[in-house]
Amino acid sequence: MFTVGASTMDRDFPAYVTFGGSLTIEGQSLGASTLPLGQAYPIVSGENANAANQPASNSSLCLAGSLDPAKVAGKIVVCVRGENSRVEKGHVVKQADGAGMVLCNDATSGDSVVADPHLVAAAHCSYSQCVRLFDYLRSTENPSGYINATDASFGVKPAPAMADFSSRGPNPVAPQILKPDITAPGVGVIAAYSGAVSPTELPFDDRRGVPYNIMSGTSISCPHVAGVAGLLRTKYPSWSPAVIKSAIMTTATTVANDGNQIQDETGAAATPFSYGSGHVKPVAALDPGLVYDTTLADYTNFLCSLKLTHNPVQDLQGSLPVGLPNLHVNLSVLGGLLLPLFNAAGERCACSRGPYGRPEDMNYPSIAVSCLSGSATVRRRVRNVGAPGEYRVAVVEPAGVRVTVAPDVLGFGVGEEKEFTVKLEVVDAEAASNYAFGSLVWSDENGSDAYGSGVSKAHRVRSPIVVRTKCG
Repeated sequence: MFTVGASTMDRDFPAYVTFGGSLTIEGQSLGASTLPLGQAYPIVSGENANAANQPASNSSLCLAGSLDPAKVAGKIVVCVRGENSRVEKGHVVKQADGAGMVLCNDATSGDSVVADPHLVAAAHCSYSQCVRLFDYLRSTENPSGYINATDASFGVKPAPAMADFSSRGPNPVAPQILKPDITAPGVGVIAAYSGAVSPTELPFDDRRGVPYNIMSGTSISCPHVAGVAGLLRTKYPSWSPAVIKSAIMTTATTVANDGNQIQDETGAAATPFSYGSGHVKPVAALDPGLVYDTTLADYTNFLCSLKLTHNPVQDLQGSLPVGLPNLHVNLSVLGGLLLPLFNAAGERCACSRGPYGRPEDMNYPSIAVSCLSGSATVRRRVRNVGAPGEYRVAVVEPAGVRVTVAPDVLGFGVGEEKEFTVKLEVVDAEAASNYAFGSLVWSDENGSDAYGSGVSKAHRVRSPIVVRTKCG
């Protein structure tokens, strides 16, 4: 089971908005039509095109019925993103006899834009691009311009970047497990599509049918990771789901194609709460070097270490551990966890038989400590799935936290598994009060060629570290 974020690829579907004679901003679109190149149309802000009895706040967003056809007819309308769907805004413009639409992000949406199959000539532009357009609209009484969509472009930088719609951590139920696990392509992905429905699936768009569509969402990024998991399962049929998960997570990258850290939708550096372990690298996952295997005992210890209590709701089924302190957790959310636990032999487990350690000791490919006071030590196990070799650790410390790994060198034979500990010590509580991020990387100097590419590479087995000193 993976939680997967959505990020961009190094390709897009550009649409350009030219105004003021020579000023051009770039957006994206799969608009159904393109205005004649070089033929200028009047441009009006939706805010200034409100219908009678409609506030400018509604017409700015191009909500249904908010635009005045007398102010919009034959013009390109600038709509702000939010509330109604992106394609619906173009439909509202079309209903008011507008010629086209520029869809502008607000500051909260940042630079994350989507290529949609619009019903009018359209361009979806980032907040930073649209600032120039709004400055122009305020500077002249008769603004004009045109929209031009072109073929797909490749080699876009920086990529990947996180989508604004991708859910962020921390994990609200068990913050000791970092979420998401990983990110994968989820913006502007070409996908086979049913001709029985329109490309937008909106009720007013019921006459278009396409064999392929450009899709965005975490529902698109998840199948990428499922495919990689299937690839690994085929290559290594004896690997457990946890080993496959570890191989995918620890070989992911946090570096974009411009050499800098993956960005968030605002253009700022993203964090593990956006991309998890990083962006998936399928080929690297075929040769992970070391893996974190999570066993039935690990899961049992983790659930017992959460110290869940009996649910007072009478209709909740299952026998529950008793006599343990209440974590003040919404038990209706955790209802699926509050079931009897069994070991590999089918014997019933009782949490009262502990000790079970800390939730942070779950043998997971990432490390998260959400309430660090003084110091804490977490335990991990790694197994060699490559050639014999020696691995050394390198640590990037979270701000305000000292990290010590023991031992810092591990030697492995074929299939050998070894334990290590990670000690986290607070040196500046304020610096890590609202989460700080680091990483732990095991690397061998002479990697093996496990997947037959003919090129031997050193392994980099990377785990993100997330720490917060503020509790509650």
